[in-house]
Amino acid sequence: MTTTGRRALLTAGVSAAAATALAGCTSEAPGPRKPSAAEREAERVARAEANLRLRSVTASRTLLERYDAALAAHPALAPRLAPLRRSVAAHTQALGEGGTTVRPATASPTASPTTVASAPAPVPVAADAGTALRDLAAAERTASDAHTAALLTAPPEYARLLASVAAAGAAHAYLLTEGARA
Repeated sequence: MTTTGRRALLTAGVSAAAATALAGCTSEAPGPRKPSAAEREAERVARAEANLRLRSVTASRTLLERYDAALAAHPALAPRLAPLRRSVAAHTQALGEGGTTVRPATASPTASPTTVASAPAPVPVAADAGTALRDLAAAERTASDAHTAALLTAPPEYARLLASVAAAGAAHAYLLTEGARA
């Protein structure tokens, strides 16, 4: 075989291989790759944590709205409620970090930039300041109970945060009721 014949044969072989490769690229590709069991489990865990964070932030946001409503209805309670409200606002921010969108609310002049954006419905507040404080203490206990219940399914780092926020809520409830009598 001559050199020219070999080159022609080699060129034809390369061309045939390239055509075969291109045909493989243009033929129907198999369907989308199914996620592995580990990938599905990781996605399930991520969704569960995002839902947990959203529920936790919502509970704190609701409590924050209660503080805002109580402060608007009873401005004389501001020296007593303002520090507790700031604490709840900080908790709302901390609970939302790493997975829940938190941005400023515009509903109240006392609202902090830590509240989850939404259009809050008016929160009813008792006309009597003492009753308003008891209602706020009950709201603190409700939020604290929600955070405590969430501990069962929370990842370790978030569970520690939830435990701290729940303990603070219990202390706030005490300060709003029993602590005032001391």
